[in-house]
Amino acid sequence: MSSNLNISDNKIKLWTRQHKDVLKELKNNGVYRAKKEYILQKMDTISDYYLNLYDWYVRHAEKIVPRPEGVEYPIWFSTSSDLMLQPTEGTVILELEVDKKYAIITDSNKWGYVVNYFYLPIDDEDEKRHNKELEKYGIGDESALIMGHKGNFYPLLKNKIINSWTRLFEQCDEKNPLSQATMWEIKEEWIVDIIHE
Repeated sequence: MSSNLNISDNKIKLWTRQHKDVLKELKNNGVYRAKKEYILQKMDTISDYYLNLYDWYVRHAEKIVPRPEGVEYPIWFSTSSDLMLQPTEGTVILELEVDKKYAIITDSNKWGYVVNYFYLPIDDEDEKRHNKELEKYGIGDESALIMGHKGNFYPLLKNKIINSWTRLFEQCDEKNPLSQATMWEIKEEWIVDIIHE
């Protein structure tokens, strides 16, 4: 049976895979925060792609859970032990128990639309209408409206897509198997288990 995030009314369990050096940072500082340099190292040649997404995410997420001073980017978490990333060489899994007020819970399926620069529909009917609109304008790859020059020719469509992404932050049921979480930092005292490779 899955370990779900819902352990009490105020507390949740979360899991995150991190480089083992995070343990040193936690021991030395009592807190870990994601930095731009870490993303550049991890994402390498596609780091600009993710930094653009993360910059957008930060602007919206900090309206929900205020971003502490000095924090650059969010840290991503699994909300279920069944769906957590597994440890790989040089990494550890941190299991945390935290107050819900620190976590932003979202639907990973919705995040997939944002990551791919797609329109995030309200429902199936809305998605069908949007796809018909793309067909009408002869647009086969809607991500080109954001990533390429097509957005210059269809600015209203480009803005419609970007504005749709705020639906990512609509209420997500904590028991939803597609849920995921972000937090601005990890405090050493929140860690209840460390899983090594």
